[in-house]
Amino acid sequence: MENVLRPLIVVGGSVVLTLAVGWVADWALRRAADRRPEQPLWELLRRCRLPLQLVLCAAMLRGSYAQAEIAEGHSVGIGRALTLVLIASVAWLAVRISAAVVESSYARYASAHRDPARVRRVRTQVTLIQRVVAAVVGVVAVAAMLLTFPAMQAAGASLLASAGVLGIVAGVAAQSTLANLFAGLQIAFGDMVRIGDTVVVDGEWGVVDEITLTFLTVRTWDERRITMPVSYFTSKPFENWSRGGAQMTGTVFLQLDHTAPMAAMREKLHEILRECAAWDGRDWGLAVTDTTPNTMQVRALVTAKDADDIWTVRVTVREQLVAWLAEKHPYALPRVNTAWAVEPPDGDHPHPVTPHVPRTGRG
Repeated sequence: MENVLRPLIVVGGSVVLTLAVGWVADWALRRAADRRPEQPLWELLRRCRLPLQLVLCAAMLRGSYAQAEIAEGHSVGIGRALTLVLIASVAWLAVRISAAVVESSYARYASAHRDPARVRRVRTQVTLIQRVVAAVVGVVAVAAMLLTFPAMQAAGASLLASAGVLGIVAGVAAQSTLANLFAGLQIAFGDMVRIGDTVVVDGEWGVVDEITLTFLTVRTWDERRITMPVSYFTSKPFENWSRGGAQMTGTVFLQLDHTAPMAAMREKLHEILRECAAWDGRDWGLAVTDTTPNTMQVRALVTAKDADDIWTVRVTVREQLVAWLAEKHPYALPRVNTAWAVEPPDGDHPHPVTPHVPRTGRG
């Protein structure tokens, strides 16, 4: 009877105590979150219930396994397995707690500051800090798990003896990875680019969607994802339209006939902008910027509060101006002149103009 009760008491008691402690901890955190709803830390810490229970259960089973007298012939292997589970669960709990603290700090900062650029900068830094902490905890946990094996402890001395050679080899092999790692830290704390920034990379316009320690993802206007190493942004030039404020100035170029009515076009452009909700009202203009023998180049200048709105304003102006010209002033659109050239007044040309008559016969 004792051979049955002893394992049930040890294992069952550990499980029951683990569930009880997890329930009490969750109840206390829920009460704290209800009392202080403006503080998100307590609600975020409730995510730690499962790893906390796993830590408690593994620790109690590891400490009381000898008294359970179960599979005594395999006690060493079972004890090592429980130790591995305990180390992994402790690492999991540490990552969850650090993530809750960091996210809580970011939530308080975002609610206290209204500057979108500063909030995006802190969000980028917080994301990378979480990844760094998780990576460090994971490496330490794996190292601790490996050291539980006697063979790995014996190999540790020989590895330390050849640490210099291994360091050189690892440095050469991981050069690209380390470069991306330091580039990610430089981006996070150097405020070069942030999550949510509008950028132009290799001719592609998009919004920074994700930044990790090794790569960065840009979401283009057509919902594609461009992934590139973060070292690209520290070694090559790129456009960041969100730096120094989100307001933007855009242009619309039109190729028109030389007879286009510029005064009427200016009035129509102002009318189009007044009816366009995306125009911020800061500035506008219409000017002839270039001419060719057949056409002239007209530039419409418009402004908007951000990159999305400037795109809307530009396509609206281009579409409505062309439609208005086609309906009201069709002669202003580009055309091929097939009429005879107008002769200059007398005295303006040194030689008389003789029209060319095509030859129809032989000789």
